[in-house]
Amino acid sequence: MMHIQNRVHKFILVATTLFALTALVGQANATTAEELTKDSTQALHALYKTNPFAETIGKSAKAILVFPHILKAGLVFGGSYGEGVLFNSDKFNGYYNSVSASWGWQAGAESYGYVVFLMNDKAVNYLNKSHGWEFGVGPSIVVVNEGVAKNLSSTTLKNDAYAYIFDQQGLMVNLSIEGTKISPIKR
Repeated sequence: MMHIQNRVHKFILVATTLFALTALVGQANATTAEELTKDSTQALHALYKTNPFAETIGKSAKAILVFPHILKAGLVFGGSYGEGVLFNSDKFNGYYNSVSASWGWQAGAESYGYVVFLMNDKAVNYLNKSHGWEFGVGPSIVVVNEGVAKNLSSTTLKNDAYAYIFDQQGLMVNLSIEGTKISPIKR
């Protein structure tokens, strides 16, 4: 009897998580192409205002991926989804999505945005030729936090890509295994 109850609880947990993630993807996908471009441009300018060194990196970058709204939820199984824009020299160069799946000790939901500065042709070419970018595979990426930012200058930018996470809202307790994939999409 205990074995059956345990399976029922696991099924309910997985079904609830999948329902929540499906709702998040539907909500994140509701934006029009024009709204997504506008939101991405505004998010990048807001990041520059709150973090002037991000603007310095942006001026040196070959291309910039901007994901203004990522929605993340999980209860043991979880995931996140958001859509963004690739800019080359302040010009629109395509739409992308960011998808992650996770498993582990986690509960809650949050939203955030992030920007990836692609610093060289290697990073841009990898994004274009691989039809996406899986973090941890391909060119190196550094997530910039306050500690990392203090040690960066325009002369020490040596990595292929730098990512800034911003505008975090919500509550997510998380000790999980996670992978993020960025892929081109049509809008």
